[in-house]
Amino acid sequence: MADVIREVTTEVLQAFADAWNRHDIDALMSFMAEDCVFEASAGPEVCGTRYAGRDAVRAGFEDVWATFPDAHWSGARHLVQGDRGVSEWTFTGTRADGTRVEVHGCDLLTFRDGKIALKNSYRKNRQPAGR
Repeated sequence: MADVIREVTTEVLQAFADAWNRHDIDALMSFMAEDCVFEASAGPEVCGTRYAGRDAVRAGFEDVWATFPDAHWSGARHLVQGDRGVSEWTFTGTRADGTRVEVHGCDLLTFRDGKIALKNSYRKNRQPAGR
């Protein structure tokens, strides 16, 4: 299915989101370009952690589920305009130490030849009340 897509649509982005919620790495990678890049919402660099190339992106995606085994993205809304797209969502997950996370976030996406070339993720950084 995703291997023959000529144009990215909001339906394609919803299928991509559904694959995230299934924790289906093979399905996710079928949406990604050969020279894809994933810029995670956290990490030591100004762009978060940058994963470049299929193997690195695959490992970066899998790391999300390793960090949050129950990771889930709900309320997805998508917008596509030419070779750019946006997906908004609410992320929930529990870290191994039991810390629960619930935040709004978005992906800024760049497309090429019907595939996602860049997935640049952002999410709110929730602070304890009173800060």
